Amino acid sequence: MLALWYLAHLIKGSPFGCSCLHFGKMVDQATLDKLEAGFKKLQEASDCKSLLKKHLSKEIFDNIKNRKTSMGASLLDVIQSGIENLDSGVGIYAPDAESYTTFGPLFDLIIDDYHGGFKATDKHPPKEWGDINALVDLDPTGDFIISTRVRCGRSLQGYPFNPCLTEQQYKEMEQKVISTLSSMEGELKGTYYPLTGMDKATQQKLIDDHFLFKEGDRFLQAANACRYWPTGRGIFHNDAKTFLVWVNEEDHLRIISMQKGGDLKTVYNRLVTAVNTIESKLPFSHDDRFGFLTFCPTNLGTTMRASVHIKLPKLARDRKVLEGIAAKFNLQVRGTRGEHTESEGGVYDISNKRRLGLSEYQAVREMQDGIQEMIKMEKAAS
Repeated sequence: MLALWYLAHLIKGSPFGCSCLHFGKMVDQATLDKLEAGFKKLQEASDCKSLLKKHLSKEIFDNIKNRKTSMGASLLDVIQSGIENLDSGVGIYAPDAESYTTFGPLFDLIIDDYHGGFKATDKHPPKEWGDINALVDLDPTGDFIISTRVRCGRSLQGYPFNPCLTEQQYKEMEQKVISTLSSMEGELKGTYYPLTGMDKATQQKLIDDHFLFKEGDRFLQAANACRYWPTGRGIFHNDAKTFLVWVNEEDHLRIISMQKGGDLKTVYNRLVTAVNTIESKLPFSHDDRFGFLTFCPTNLGTTMRASVHIKLPKLARDRKVLEGIAAKFNLQVRGTRGEHTESEGGVYDISNKRRLGLSEYQAVREMQDGIQEMIKMEKAAS
């Protein structure tokens, strides 16, 4: 079976040259040559500020450059996005779950740095949704917050991540997810829209609603996360468009709850109900140390990202000042359309930054408490 799988790849060809297709215990010379060239490029890039550049020392590089996971993933699969995109903030992805341990000397340092302290000996706490009734409406008067969103990522147990997935696995996962989502009831009941064969009218409507994710993110492209596009990809949303599931975009699943205004309690409660319902039918990939496993190490653990689209015109007169204030509350500032975008009309996306080493509830409370303080500061600013 493995030989047939490999032969199918050789016939189809991979436009990205993913080294997950190389078999054997040793990394081949061509991959090593690319690694050496990439490491040199990284070291010579004086304006590169990524965590990859910061933590990939010569000693660590030499220690792990010959390693491969049992699925065939090499260090090149891990770092190639950060090498190609020197403006990356982090610069690494995990092509499969095993990469987190195989290339642990690098992942551990970056994870500790990004998540504000998570040592190699630390363990992520068990899932804990907490007291939902303690959450509030962050902006009852509607003066600042445009909308509120809480999302989490999930990987299906028994499947690798994007760079090592076969075309057939994409199709298998999509069918399992469709079967699960089609049984959603009540407020969560909705429709699944596969990207394969999607008509232009539906596509344009989903784009206009800011729901549709698109191929072309250069960071994901460079990490080989877009192979066989659009096979196995799609979007589910409920009738009210307050509950969405992205299938095989960056992670296997992105489960999203959102609505206009600042009612965090309602948004979070909807997400918890949805995740528990899906998990009862589809087992998720989970690790005793890292919690829920994801393609990007920034999303490990709770995988929770609670965010608001918010206008803070006084604090945002200087984006660097706004980012500095947000950082004090463990919050992260992005453009209106998320990562790697700019603000539109003075609207910023502000979310919790930490996802690992704390509970789901604590992650959401960090966003709630931080946004409340930032609104107070905005009101007090001259």
